[in-house]
Order: sequence, then C-alpha cells, then structure tokens
Amino acid sequence: MHPGKRLRLLREQLGLTVRDVEAASGRLAAKRGNSAHAIPLSRLSDIENKGVVPSIYRIYSLAVTYRRDIREILDWYGMNLDEMAGDLAVTTLPNTHCIETLNATGNVKIPVLDDAAFDPARTQNLGRIIQQWGAVPFAYLSQFASVRYTYAYIGTEDLTMSPLLPPGSFIQIDESRDKIVEGTWKSEADRPIYFLETRNGYKCGWCGLQDGQLILQPHPLSPEPVRIYRHPQEAEVVGEIVGIAMQLRGRN
Repeated sequence: MHPGKRLRLLREQLGLTVRDVEAASGRLAAKRGNSAHAIPLSRLSDIENKGVVPSIYRIYSLAVTYRRDIREILDWYGMNLDEMAGDLAVTTLPNTHCIETLNATGNVKIPVLDDAAFDPARTQNLGRIIQQWGAVPFAYLSQFASVRYTYAYIGTEDLTMSPLLPPGSFIQIDESRDKIVEGTWKSEADRPIYFLETRNGYKCGWCGLQDGQLILQPHPLSPEPVRIYRHPQEAEVVGEIVGIAMQLRGRN
C-alpha cells in the first residue's frame, strides 16, 4: 500500500478528520516555534492522495498526531533506519571515530545456532549451522551483558596500531575497562589496547601513565610517533578494545 494511503487509513481509524490533523499540526508548530510542522488541508490531501512526500517536519507532526513511531512512517517511505549500520560501507573516513549509528538502530538481526552442530573448539562456517535470523530490538539485547560497549571505526589514514589493527577495521570497546593497566606482557596480543578521546579526535593504542601524562605507544611497525597527552585534560580513556572485525585482503 502506498504510504499516503496508509496515512489516510490510519487517520480514519483514529477518527480524525483532515481539519483535526491541520489543527493538531498547527498547535505543534506553535509549540515548537517552527511553522514547517504545520500541515494545511491541501497539503495533507496531496500527501494522502497524490503521493506527495512530506517533509521531515511534517512526518514528525504525523507521527505525533497519530501516536506512531516515526521510524515506522519513515519505513513506509523506504527509509528503514535499522539498515543504516549495513550501509556504512558506502563511504570510508580517514579519521578514527565512534559509530553512533548503532546506538540509534532499533533492531538487529542475530543468528540462532543449532547447538548440536556448534563446537567452539573448531573453526567453523557459521553460515552453515545458523538455523534462522531474527530481528531483535536493541533494547532487549542489554539484558545479555552487564557491560556497556561502544563501537568505532579505525580511519583509513590511522596507522597507529597497524598491522595489528589495520585501517578500516571495526572495533568493540568495553567502557567498563577505562583504567590503564600496566605490567609485563608475554606478547603484543596480551597487552591491552585502549581507545582514547582526545582534543584532536579519537585514537587507539597501547597506553601508559607517568607523572600525570598519558603516553600513547604505537605498534613498532607503525610509522606513527609516540604521543604524549596531559591526562585527563587532553585525553580520556573511553575503554579497552575487546573485539575487532577486519577485512583480509589478498596479496597482489
């Protein structure tokens, strides 16, 4: 069904006339001090009957008036906000940054595994043992973890931890681990890698504290220099990187 027809059906189901909608949107426009929220009779008729796409302000007014989630109405017009995370690959950014898109996503598809076929000790193709994919609201996923995760993207020009964390990688940060732990590590894989927020953007790397200064140590094979920040004035620890997803490229 065309979104305009859906909106008309919804209005009629709620027992509202076009004048009711015009009046409600007018009150919202006055409350917000923005006339763009107002929906005149003629414009509402065009939206419902002629396929005219409403502006974002009028979509908001319709969502408020009809008591519907604005995501649902946007989805009627082909704007599914739950697909934003999957569309991130259409562009690459040079600087490392947090990914706020995931926080705004309402649902996520997660796999359901066939327990009898899954052996965590062996490397497996999960696609062959996944029974089904289901959409789950992010709000419900919070019950499965007692820690808060932040997701970020390592910029295409950020070589600080390359090749251990190559540019273009997606990383998961455990915000509960925001205190720098120092010690003797058996290997580079054992040493914690921290995600920092600095005045000049986000950085990640091995860290140490000395005399009120935070020392950001790059990977030995990286061309980036050691950086020193006043802590916490110039750099704060967001958390420890606990997960990474990267693309493996074949040799030329």
